[in-house]
Amino acid sequence: MRLLLGLWLLAATLLADAHIFVYHRFGDLRYPSTDTSVEVLKKQFEYFRKNGYEVVPLSRIAEALKRGERIPDNWVALTIDDSYRSFYENGLPLFRAYGYPFTLFVYTGAVEKGYGDYMSWEQIEEAMRYGEIGFHSHTHPHMVSRSDAELEEDFRRGLAAMRKRLGIRPRYFAYPYGEYDGRVKRIAEGFGFDLICNQNAGAVGTASDPHDLDRIALTGDPSLKEKLRIRYLPAVWIEPAAWPEGGVVGRVRLKTDEKAAHGWLYLTGYGWRRVPLEGGELDTRLDLKLKKRRSRLILKLEKDRISTKILVKP
Repeated sequence: MRLLLGLWLLAATLLADAHIFVYHRFGDLRYPSTDTSVEVLKKQFEYFRKNGYEVVPLSRIAEALKRGERIPDNWVALTIDDSYRSFYENGLPLFRAYGYPFTLFVYTGAVEKGYGDYMSWEQIEEAMRYGEIGFHSHTHPHMVSRSDAELEEDFRRGLAAMRKRLGIRPRYFAYPYGEYDGRVKRIAEGFGFDLICNQNAGAVGTASDPHDLDRIALTGDPSLKEKLRIRYLPAVWIEPAAWPEGGVVGRVRLKTDEKAAHGWLYLTGYGWRRVPLEGGELDTRLDLKLKKRRSRLILKLEKDRISTKILVKP
């Protein structure tokens, strides 16, 4: 607890936050919910360039977190999940044209089986010349629903495939569907990744957990300016710790270093509500039945400081 308090105080003095964004498909109109058009991607890249943002590799963020160094506001890291072929055909040429680094999280099972919608190992090897390669699981399972043994086997098979095909041991991992809980996180940590990424709204600050880094989705045509306003909020979610009994969120508790008198709490399917805080602690009751098997609680304070808790039904 003393270490956590120290990290909170450090974060409060270093008001700087990086942003990690996640993409999936590029210029693939068949799947609009996970697609980013090439035109939108170019518009976003132009925004970064014209507004003084530095697109950095995940390795640079990893090193800064390891050393406890200040993380500048203008850092942006770009990640791509699933290793879809549309990245190779439509996205990679633009990344190369702008000289922007990226991290490609590979779904190894789809590549091994030669699924037509995914990159080949040869294409992934070519992409390694321009960006970093991470791991995105072997079978792309709903991890919260799998046993410890099944999860460990998935990690072993996928990492073995990457060693065999690419000759690398990836340093970064991203959860399939962005779904995880404390148990899944502990198993993933056991495989020695430097960084583990989720898909929760939030930014990255000096006190961020390297094994629980927030990433913001940029599918469709979202307001990039609005996403870049999001700030890191150091918080410890106490209750609920995981999917609640009966699927009903009762008491909600968390602690943060902020001394705000109130904030705004969001629950998937119910929207935002104003909630009181006392001494940096939120303690309130919702008594609401979750509407989605993947739901999020989000606390937002002034200046767009955000912390997110994902709840996934096993």
